[in-house]
Amino acid sequence: MIKVAQQYLEVEPWLIREHGFHPERAKVSESLFSLANEFMGIRGYFEEGYGGDRMVGSFFNGVFEEERLAQTPAFSFRGMIERSHGIANACDWLHVRIAAGDETLDLTSSAFSEFERVTDMRTGLMTRSFVWKTRGGARIRIVFSRFLGIGDEAPGYQRIAFEALDGDCVLKVGLGLDFDIPQYTQRLARQWECPRKSASAHSLAILGQLKRSGHGVFASARFEGLDGCAVTPVEAERHAGLDVAFALKAGGRRTIDRIVVATVRRDPPVDVDALWAKGLERAAAKGKAGFDEAFAANAAAWAGIWEDVDIEIEGDPANQQGLRYCLFQLYQSYHGADPTLNVTAKGLTSEYYYGWTWWDTETYCLPFYMFNNPAAARSLLQYRHITLAGALERARQMDCQGARYPMGTIDGTEAVSVWQHGDLEIHVSAAVAFGIEHYTRVTGDFGFMREAGLELLLQICRYYATRGQWSPKTGEFGFWCVMGADEFHMMVHNNYYTNFMAKRAFEYTVETLAAMRTRFQDDYDRIVGKVGLRDDEPGTWRTKAARMRLNRDPVTGIIEQHDGYFDMPHLDLATVPPEQFPLYEHWPYLKIFQWDFIKQPDVLLALFLHGAAFTREEKLANYEHYEPRCMHESSLSPSIHSILAAGIGKRDAAMNYFQQATRLDLDDYNRNTWQGLHTTSMAGAYMNVVYGFGGMRSDGELPSFDPVLPDAWRRLRYRVHVRGSVVEIEVTPGKSVARVIRGGPVKLVLREAATEVTAHAVEF
Repeated sequence: MIKVAQQYLEVEPWLIREHGFHPERAKVSESLFSLANEFMGIRGYFEEGYGGDRMVGSFFNGVFEEERLAQTPAFSFRGMIERSHGIANACDWLHVRIAAGDETLDLTSSAFSEFERVTDMRTGLMTRSFVWKTRGGARIRIVFSRFLGIGDEAPGYQRIAFEALDGDCVLKVGLGLDFDIPQYTQRLARQWECPRKSASAHSLAILGQLKRSGHGVFASARFEGLDGCAVTPVEAERHAGLDVAFALKAGGRRTIDRIVVATVRRDPPVDVDALWAKGLERAAAKGKAGFDEAFAANAAAWAGIWEDVDIEIEGDPANQQGLRYCLFQLYQSYHGADPTLNVTAKGLTSEYYYGWTWWDTETYCLPFYMFNNPAAARSLLQYRHITLAGALERARQMDCQGARYPMGTIDGTEAVSVWQHGDLEIHVSAAVAFGIEHYTRVTGDFGFMREAGLELLLQICRYYATRGQWSPKTGEFGFWCVMGADEFHMMVHNNYYTNFMAKRAFEYTVETLAAMRTRFQDDYDRIVGKVGLRDDEPGTWRTKAARMRLNRDPVTGIIEQHDGYFDMPHLDLATVPPEQFPLYEHWPYLKIFQWDFIKQPDVLLALFLHGAAFTREEKLANYEHYEPRCMHESSLSPSIHSILAAGIGKRDAAMNYFQQATRLDLDDYNRNTWQGLHTTSMAGAYMNVVYGFGGMRSDGELPSFDPVLPDAWRRLRYRVHVRGSVVEIEVTPGKSVARVIRGGPVKLVLREAATEVTAHAVEF
């Protein structure tokens, strides 16, 4: 409706390519060319420095700095948080400075040509090359290459290749490990102290420590290709480096490789000597492989990943590229190596959104991991168990019992200081309950329920039972003074999405409790004893679920988003000038809450997550009511609209929204890609193609498939993990085929018919 693509990259099936430098989009490109491996991430900034607009970004997952919030006595109310935290911009381990004579290379002022920047999604390699014409007349081709190892705390690699095309020159190259990076969201503050560092002829090491959280990062670098160079170690307050000088004659070449191994400590207080010793030990063990050997191993690892993860679209090159980019970034951001970590809203591409995990982990991200990497999906849910103590404490702070999961967090404590979001968006716990239900149903992993899931469900239900209230007028149970998933209506009563999701949490927990008692009496007794479950609680939850307020017009079937929503003033979004978007930046804050337009799906999200509970007619009526009122101010919005549109026969709308979801960052639809990638929205793009056009549904007893192939597509192929097997779905015009690629037979519903699928293709 109001989103316009800004395409400047080449459309290629496996590459993200920038031909020629676009300085006006420098920070957008930094985001788009980001790399990560769950443990650490690096933006696509120029390692040699750049005098133009830039945002250097180097992050280690879970490493954050704390902030004590100033609360004046007059405005310090009980329950408002006093401490927040956000991901720390850490060590620039790619740091390079290059000079020829009295000229320092800087693409804002140096003469250069043939600029190209490429990420190969098949291997995880990012390269950037150009020809530098020095003031002394020499022409030097410089190629920067980088990649991050895929694996648990894997190293980072950099290669710098110099080739003198004509003219002789002497190059001076500064190679560093640098903690002197500004924290952009903290007004360029420097947050790190570096109590220890070292530099020798072929290696560097430095230890950084955050002042308030005490988190520590040790980084070491080993260099290859410095033989014959003049090397001088240098140190500064937050920097360890080598000054390297060498001559290049016309036609001459030199390649310098850097292998970086990092070690983090997130359990303060950090013992500097112990972390230093551990870092050196890990560097010796993990940093042995050179660039070429490590790259070959990484390329092989990515080939194995793509074997299952790839989704093929024939007939739509732009969306094929966009979808692969989403899959690439999702796997980079998280693959389940560490259950104390989670998927963050911006991945490891920016400090914006503070490295927080939100409620969209369980609603948007979990399906990607369930159907491609079930072990990673389990780790995501384990994170909620690991951080249960923070949720229990937050509920107590709000005068409730049970587990009130935070709106935004890294360590499990509430970090969102904007009270209407941090305090009123109580639907986060219901999202966790939904994730547990969804995961258990799809994977059949009831072991997680016995280990952690049931405990979480019981504490979540306890929270909703004590947070909710009874209407004296109707005798219904509900939640007053909340903000729903929409986020454009504050302090409303009985938001439909919140009430419906809490109702389902109550129902599923009671069902699971009964099943556990029947099948696993010992586990039942242990968990019930651990949480101190009272005999009357399950019955109370059942009653509250049965009497939950869910407003709906009995004539039209349209669901009312919250009490009084139908009576709110209407504003035609077509009358809002495009230059006023995003509204958060252009309207007085309270004005946003005065109308019936919405930021993102709310009622429609409930209709998607629990689609089997609603008829096609109900979905159609509610889509036609809410879609014109949605301005998609959130990146989470287009994919849900596309999925629902595909299911109710609105194919053109489905494709339009799919384009936005799939290429949201590549084409900068929201004009904020420079702030980092929309990682959880990328998970929405995955759902968009698999649930939307792929026709999959996973909210019934068995996964079901009823594909809807767009007219322009010649073929769609994707794979999903189901109960230990890998199933391939291939869709062509007029024909769909399912087959098991790996594992045993699986029972699926194919166009409403229960079918056992084996290695032999089943047409449906």
